[in-house]
Amino acid sequence: MTRAEPKTLSATQVPVIDISPLYAGGDPTAVARELYRAATEVGFIYVRGHGISRETIARTREHGFRFFRLPAEEKAKSATNSYHHGYLRPGGSKMYDDAKVDLKESFLWGVELDDAAYAAARDNPMLGPNVWPAALPDFKDGVYPFLPAAQTCAEHILRAFAIGAGLPADTFLKHTDRPVSRGSIQYYPPQPADSNGEQFGVAPHTDFGVLTVLCQDEVGGLQIQDLHGDWLAVPPIPDTLVINVGDLLERWSNGVYRSTPHRVINASGRERMSLVVGYDPNYESLVDPAVMCRDADDEPKYQPITVGDYLMWRFEKAFAYRKADGGETHAH
Repeated sequence: MTRAEPKTLSATQVPVIDISPLYAGGDPTAVARELYRAATEVGFIYVRGHGISRETIARTREHGFRFFRLPAEEKAKSATNSYHHGYLRPGGSKMYDDAKVDLKESFLWGVELDDAAYAAARDNPMLGPNVWPAALPDFKDGVYPFLPAAQTCAEHILRAFAIGAGLPADTFLKHTDRPVSRGSIQYYPPQPADSNGEQFGVAPHTDFGVLTVLCQDEVGGLQIQDLHGDWLAVPPIPDTLVINVGDLLERWSNGVYRSTPHRVINASGRERMSLVVGYDPNYESLVDPAVMCRDADDEPKYQPITVGDYLMWRFEKAFAYRKADGGETHAH
């Protein structure tokens, strides 16, 4: 797939929404309406007032760069485990069968629990120990706080999505004490000059899960595809996060919310780093599109499925490729 050059993004194509009222405990209705409209029309949203401090973001970035600048053999000691926690090497990600492997490398982690909690969840293949790099003893303390902060943001937004659709606020959040969310630090080297339009930091894809929370740096490179098939650059805006709907939420909403194709091309000549949380509630959460069917003529487009079963189905497709040649398809 040869990449097309992106068009300039207009101010109305990806809205910027202040979500601080969701944290303040006031009436969420106005913000919920804005978020609902953005989720149904675009699927991508810039948010201000997101509650994640600049200090948390800066500290996560600092420790991320420390990790990715380790020697390759040292990073390999933290290779991802069966819970999809740990290090994914460069060239270990591929979005579709005939794509070149992605340039990015990643470090992923999940909710940190004690040994007793992991033992109690032994039937949950997505909830297990993290893999922290032994070479950086303060790495966990440096990066972990980004995950709970981003999860809080995601849960506020999911409540607003439900309210905006006229549903109970907890529609998408019935079970959240053991979320199977994944925190991820994604490192993108500069794009090779000889890539001929066929190489990507991350090739075109949609995200697997419910909701993605993304903190861009100032470098840029994120692009989304509009309904006409055109690619639009989504440039960094200071003090905002980018929120996008995932495939599982599109399914849960019976197709009302839009999971939008996107890609990354780092043509800046500089290193790029993104901080990402793929938010998903508990493994056992039931994804039933019937919640959006309130009229007699509405019918669910999809069968009910649990969050865990859906994600494992998607992950198994990814893991089948990985077993074939050591690679890893996108699963943030």
